[in-house]
Amino acid sequence: MQNDKTTTFLLADDHSLIRQGLVFMIEETGLNSRILQASTLAQLLEIAHSESIDIAVIDAHFPDGNSLSLLPELKILQPDMKILIFTGIDEEINALKFIHAGANGFLSKMSEEDEIKQAILRMKTHGQYLSPVTQNLLISSLHHPKTANPLSELTERELEIADMYAQGLGNLEIANRLGIKQNTVSTIKKRVFEKLNIENIMELAILLRNHRS
Repeated sequence: MQNDKTTTFLLADDHSLIRQGLVFMIEETGLNSRILQASTLAQLLEIAHSESIDIAVIDAHFPDGNSLSLLPELKILQPDMKILIFTGIDEEINALKFIHAGANGFLSKMSEEDEIKQAILRMKTHGQYLSPVTQNLLISSLHHPKTANPLSELTERELEIADMYAQGLGNLEIANRLGIKQNTVSTIKKRVFEKLNIENIMELAILLRNHRS
């Protein structure tokens, strides 16, 4: 397969072997490609500021953070860039939150080589790649609102406190505003994170922005 137009790829993963494996598979597809590489989120962001990217293949976790927090910024920087999350984390648990944050596809590193090549080609020809697992998750989310909108899992108090965290308030400020103890605020924060399956305030802010009606 050959395409005259050069497709610029950005491969972002902190493991060089993963990046080199992807380079090999991109070359195997026959696409006329230009390939850039990043091993940290900082490098990823720097390249996104300076280069025009067609397709970015990005891991979920890096030593300097979680790529989920960068997706909205990347889409603002380059609205036409297509993003494929290529990761070892559990697809059933994590795929939808990356899709909702702006990713155009989600693929497990456990996938067979043929599926990885197919995903690369689908990203080129259709601008997205949804594995059978992610497709089923999206279909299921249409019939189960709690999956479609994880915020529906939260109580009014939990949502109120989540909003305050997303606004940048700390435990003491939230406790003073609501007239409750700091350890109560911490307990509710822990419960919110568990319900939403998130790790930090940035992920919380993204969920709040993406799922507000």
